[in-house]
Amino acid sequence: MSRRPTRRSGDEGSIPFIGSMQSKTRSPLLSIGIMVVGAIFVLGYMFGSFGGSNRSIVSNIESGVSSCTAEIQLAFPYLKKAYGDSIHKVLHVGPDTCSVVSLLLKEDDTEAWGIEPYELQEDIDNNCKTLVQNGLVRVADIKFPLPYRAKSFSLVIVSDALDYLSPKYLNKTLPELARVSADGIVILSGYPGHQRAKVAELSKFGRPPKMRSSSWWIRYFMQTGLEENEFAVKKFEQAATKSSYKPACQIFHFKSHH
Repeated sequence: MSRRPTRRSGDEGSIPFIGSMQSKTRSPLLSIGIMVVGAIFVLGYMFGSFGGSNRSIVSNIESGVSSCTAEIQLAFPYLKKAYGDSIHKVLHVGPDTCSVVSLLLKEDDTEAWGIEPYELQEDIDNNCKTLVQNGLVRVADIKFPLPYRAKSFSLVIVSDALDYLSPKYLNKTLPELARVSADGIVILSGYPGHQRAKVAELSKFGRPPKMRSSSWWIRYFMQTGLEENEFAVKKFEQAATKSSYKPACQIFHFKSHH
């Protein structure tokens, strides 16, 4: 997943002109060499200033081939500020849920479970196999009742799952997400035109995701009776704005209703 940023040629206009009195006698090749070396140092400093752990994720998101599941890692610090104690018992629903559950389990005082809505690949890593064997991750068709009791989790986070469902099945899935949650639901959805499914995802899901606008989702959520969690929205936006974080996905916050 990680890849190094591609170096671009330096902007010659950004290299300061040194020794104007000597420039008349300096060879053109020497001047070009100085410019290239300076550009390399500038670019090296720029790329070295980024954090190592998130750089590959951010580059993949910007290239349009990543998912909202990857976005959870970037958004999680702000979700913690928005939900506080509700982070202690979390259910994630979406593809690659093993990675999200592993991330959540690294947090202090946090229990996490996951639902993989599609069949797991045969070449999953040993960590994911262990999560499945221990019952922390389950494979389940989310168009049917979820295999948990009501209010089993304080917070339910959903990513890259609802984009593949038609309104017919959304009408069945959303009430189930609300049923198993106690304090709230967080839904991450892709922006229209900002993301595209990878070839591997197309074969896995059978169809490309249907990216819907925020206005479409808001109308739909209102029709289904979901109530926006205004307090969580405010806290999340305040924390995100303070750190200049701009999500690459649409993030919706709702109250649990029963």
